[in-house]
Amino acid sequence: MVKRFSVLVFAGLFALPSLAAAGGGATPADLEKKIEALSRQLDELKSQMAKQNETVTTYSGKVDTMDTMLEEKSEKWDLASRFQFDGDFRARGDYYSASNVFAAGTLLPGIQNNILGLYPAGGDQENDTLMTNRLRLNMRVKATENMEFKGRLAMYKAWGMESTPEDLAGGFPIFDGNTSRTPNDSALYVDRAFVNWNNIGGLPLWFSVGRRPTTDGPPAQIRMNNDTRMGTPISYMDYPFDGLSLGYGYNWGIDALGEGRIRFCYGRGFENGLQYDEGFGEDAPLDDTDFAGFDWDVFQKGSRFLNIQAFGVYNLFNYPAFTSDFVRYGAGQAPPIGYGDQKDLGQLYHTSTVYMDKVRNLNYFVAGGWSHSDPNNNGLFNDMYSMYFTGGGPNTNAENGYNFYAGVRYDLDNLGLKLGAEYNYGSQYWVSFTPGHDDLYMSKLATRGNAYELYLIYDLPTGEAISKYAKTFIRLGWQFYDYNYSGGFDWNMKPYDLDDEKDKLQALGMNPVESANQVYLTFEAYF
Repeated sequence: MVKRFSVLVFAGLFALPSLAAAGGGATPADLEKKIEALSRQLDELKSQMAKQNETVTTYSGKVDTMDTMLEEKSEKWDLASRFQFDGDFRARGDYYSASNVFAAGTLLPGIQNNILGLYPAGGDQENDTLMTNRLRLNMRVKATENMEFKGRLAMYKAWGMESTPEDLAGGFPIFDGNTSRTPNDSALYVDRAFVNWNNIGGLPLWFSVGRRPTTDGPPAQIRMNNDTRMGTPISYMDYPFDGLSLGYGYNWGIDALGEGRIRFCYGRGFENGLQYDEGFGEDAPLDDTDFAGFDWDVFQKGSRFLNIQAFGVYNLFNYPAFTSDFVRYGAGQAPPIGYGDQKDLGQLYHTSTVYMDKVRNLNYFVAGGWSHSDPNNNGLFNDMYSMYFTGGGPNTNAENGYNFYAGVRYDLDNLGLKLGAEYNYGSQYWVSFTPGHDDLYMSKLATRGNAYELYLIYDLPTGEAISKYAKTFIRLGWQFYDYNYSGGFDWNMKPYDLDDEKDKLQALGMNPVESANQVYLTFEAYF
């Protein structure tokens, strides 16, 4: 209203000089025409002002509506921005060929499975093409300033299968220690899910609980072409499990050493439900199996890293709870398949260390491990030949195992090419706790003997990265397994010498792998 009144006043003031000039010699008729013309101009001006006011009012309402929408969207965007998502997809092809101790047609008594009579050995094994797809989706979100959630969902399957192909993962069916790590079906499984409570009491102290990030630990990231560590422990503990940790971080105050952290870790490897106090004797139900120990990042500065880890496995099972419907049988029964009664075998202790660094374009690491068995009356590493043929009992002796592991990778950055080599050796009684390994058939680090690997990584020229997580590459590798002793990730049966104890293996109906070649090619995209 004020604006319109001002315009009319301005128009009137503008018209006065014209009227005054016209009054000098103009007739009344001329003045009347002038007034009518001015009146029409004022009416047109008022009409234009009315339209402008209507437009302003309309757009003002729209602007208010847009402001409201923007505020709502801003709130949603703020909530969405708390979530960080990334992931990776891998297509992989493998060729595997294994040479067994006995040639095809060799007669084996088959006592291992309590089968009467003889049966011929199957001989060597081969899979000319095994194709797999793996999808992993990572998420991270803060609930409060010092509380965050991290998780990972994973799908891992073989082409043309909705179950695990025969003899993968060392012949074990799917169980808690290899689920999401062994090809199975096309479902997404919870691979990791845990919360971290950081900065407790304003100190560099944290507490974490959930399904742990205990797979692909260092130095696996070098071979798998990851820029950072992918798991908490070193590769000798490649076992997804549920548990908790309490950790403390510190700074050395020395530039060359950087910072470190130490954490106490606890987990459950097997839950057996309700227990009874007594009355079962030797047939008492299996106790829960627990993991507990310390993981110490002694120092880390850039690529320089030293870790020491020590843990115990308490009430160790003879075999875990398989998710598939695998036959169990009791004493006195003799079906052709099955694992027998589940039993506690005692304790197993494990200590290992890894040091890794980078000099110019050369990445390298050295690692070593020691395993120590502490059996109860059920025995660990039992000599089945002695028990069957000479009346011997369970092995209640403590056994020590050792491992050495080393590797290098040279990066040709100008070509986008990386060349790597690894070697590891395991002694007769070596135990690597690695059911979640990424070697498909047999865990390389569980080898009782020698294992070699050569690989190359080529970064694909797929254009500029869209995010900090993005990279695409292929990895071509060859692994050679040269076994000195039978078994691997197996603490039930004595590891028999493949050269000097062939007669015992034949009598037991066993025909273990003596050597194996595996060639793999991966196509991987991180996003």
